Amino acid sequence: MSVAGSIERKLTEALAPSRLAVEDESHKHEGHGGWRPGGETHFNVTVVSAAFDGKSRVDRQRMVYEILADEMAGPVHALALTTRAPAED
Repeated sequence: MSVAGSIERKLTEALAPSRLAVEDESHKHEGHGGWRPGGETHFNVTVVSAAFDGKSRVDRQRMVYEILADEMAGPVHALALTTRAPAED
């Protein structure tokens, strides 16, 4: 499974998002730290989930990083996050 596919699967299973977008932005970072040929190193992720209701931005991001701990320890170098509760979307 691709890294993007793994990110999508894990976030869907853990957060049941009403909206999820995972964009591989590795091509924008060619030649920079953490970049590798073939991509899948830099991602922009938007997650809208009721699991974020009442949580701060920092707590929401911590939740996502915990879910994606294996990816962050391995192939993912950078992860830009937008995390919202449904009422904020």
